[in-house]
Amino acid sequence: MDRLGDRVHFLHLRNVQRESQGIMGSFYEAEHLGGGTDMVAVIAAALREEERRRAGGRSDCSIPFRPDHGQDILDDLTRSAQPGYPAIGRLKGLAELRGIMTALQHPVEGIRP
Repeated sequence: MDRLGDRVHFLHLRNVQRESQGIMGSFYEAEHLGGGTDMVAVIAAALREEERRRAGGRSDCSIPFRPDHGQDILDDLTRSAQPGYPAIGRLKGLAELRGIMTALQHPVEGIRP
């Protein structure tokens, strides 16, 4: 985000966990907050970019995002749906990501007042 943030117009947030450092491409889909990517840092960088855009008067200051994949939980376990795209599991991921945004924007922590 620091290098290419001005070109980002949408975030598709996904987290994976590498199964082995020695085998490239060997990974599995992880929870949004439980993989190898520091999702809090990613979201904080996106919020800083939005603030930079706001301060610069850009009309496209908002960077929409969506969670990718999710966990099979609750009735997702018994539904025959597209593998990796459970409705309730994706909503859980969305709630976690929005919770991070809310916490980072809180005046006490303050990315912006």
